[in-house]
Amino acid sequence: MKLWMKKALVALIAIATLGMYTPTSLLEIEAEDNKDTFSSKAEFDQATEVRASEATFESYETMLEVETEPDYLRELQEQAKIQSMLKFGPRIAEQVEDEFSAVILPKMESVLEELAAEAGDEAVRYYGITEQPAKGYGERIFHVTDYRTEEDVIQFHVRRDNRPLEGYYFNFHYHLQNDDFREHHNLGEIYWDKNTPPKWMA
Repeated sequence: MKLWMKKALVALIAIATLGMYTPTSLLEIEAEDNKDTFSSKAEFDQATEVRASEATFESYETMLEVETEPDYLRELQEQAKIQSMLKFGPRIAEQVEDEFSAVILPKMESVLEELAAEAGDEAVRYYGITEQPAKGYGERIFHVTDYRTEEDVIQFHVRRDNRPLEGYYFNFHYHLQNDDFREHHNLGEIYWDKNTPPKWMA
């Protein structure tokens, strides 16, 4: 086996096992190929340990870089769900949470992905979600704000629609900055009941 392949294999195994296991057998094969370079078993063992610790350190360093790089889009999507559940309050959430999670939330996440793709990674790191949904009868679930300009980029709302003979529906939609938040972009509806739903956050 070629030297570079052996080294690559050792590094891959060390990374895959999070550094808990380093295949010294591959290193020993390499040492047997070059047995003239070691004068004793002690020197061989020491060289093997040094190589193994270097591979472990490199894999740990790579792992650390991957883990510490924040995923801004994922954070926005997580906050979207949290703020939505907060908006519903326990009484509404109990009845609509499953349908919201299955139908509306994936669409919200998709819209946030499109927003992030258009804005680019550099801009998304400055995006944040408003902390307080509107109480009572207000429509606001959350707004995504660019903290550099302190302006909303997108607004997610829910409106109560009362249709005669049918009952109440929750209409989920969003507004975009590029049309001055005038246009309603529909995400979907969830049926409530014929009875009036409680106030938001109740």
